Amino acid sequence: MRIILELPEDIAAHLASKGENLSRAALEALAVEAYRAQKLSTAQLRRLLGFHTKVQVHAFLKERGVYLNYTQDDLEHDRRAGDAFAG
Repeated sequence: MRIILELPEDIAAHLASKGENLSRAALEALAVEAYRAQKLSTAQLRRLLGFHTKVQVHAFLKERGVYLNYTQDDLEHDRRAGDAFAG
């Protein structure tokens, strides 16, 4: 799906004055808010933003002050995986 944003020229110029890619910035802002609202998983966020690893996603979220959506089930899964690795 393609989404088109209409911005006044002066505002677009101001936002892009430091060489920022406005299309990428809008995509990242949308992705972060969708993740915060738990509408996107980490895997979906990775695909949407074109990252190759989960670590890249985690770094991206950390740079933006976003906490990981880490559930009790995730913790239990990681604990079992660690136990299997150690045993």
